[in-house]
Amino acid sequence: MPKTHPLQMNLRFGSGFLTLLRKEFMRFYKVSLQTIGAPVLTSVMYLVVFAQVLEGRMQVYGQLSYLSFLIPGLIMMSMMQNAFANASSSLIQSRLTGNLVFILLPPLTPKEIFAAFVTACLIRGLVVGVVLWLVSLLFVVVIPTHFIWMLVFALLSCAIMGTLGLMAGLLSEKYDQLVAFQSFLIIPMTFLSGVFYSIHSLPSLWQKLSYFNPVFYMIDGFRYGFFGISDVSPWQSFFVVFLTFIIVSALVLRILESGYKLRN
Repeated sequence: MPKTHPLQMNLRFGSGFLTLLRKEFMRFYKVSLQTIGAPVLTSVMYLVVFAQVLEGRMQVYGQLSYLSFLIPGLIMMSMMQNAFANASSSLIQSRLTGNLVFILLPPLTPKEIFAAFVTACLIRGLVVGVVLWLVSLLFVVVIPTHFIWMLVFALLSCAIMGTLGLMAGLLSEKYDQLVAFQSFLIIPMTFLSGVFYSIHSLPSLWQKLSYFNPVFYMIDGFRYGFFGISDVSPWQSFFVVFLTFIIVSALVLRILESGYKLRN
């Protein structure tokens, strides 16, 4: 039986994935003040303002204080935005500085590239979410009552936003194209998804439009994990979110396999 050369052993599936994952993890870990601290501080500012202005003046679902209602939405919004930013900023920086070739030259399969980038986005999103939740305990204690639901929606939502960030990074050739993707798609979908309100407080037209926004189901399902109360059934939210993940993942894998804007 012929002996396997050491270099051939390094080409096994998985070796490239771990290396790329470590590179993506270290990229945001080394600047954690910017990638973890800054988004947590921004969300805390929301809590401080809303705690001062609205706390004690209104309730949601007839039993929750507004601050309690707001915290899961803010945590989810921060996780999603950071998951998106991790992959998109990494790819656009690699493209503009010319080191994208170091990702393309190694024998990495499209699935390995996809898995490494999305896993790094998951880690960053979850770290931001956990730190923000710990800080929010200084304002009001909000404990998940349905931990599995909360974790499922956190993982799927970060994975979707990480995949969308990967798509934006692959399709964008300049920073302004990436900013347009974020400004005209990600931020409107996030802000119109029920982070700051229950959709039952909206006029009928806006309620119906909200049902076409997949981010609404991510936040509503995540909030169900904390309170056991939501605008729609958690199973309905899970179906929409899981289907969204399958669709965006298939699109990004197709782009990676074709090499569109990567190898030409």
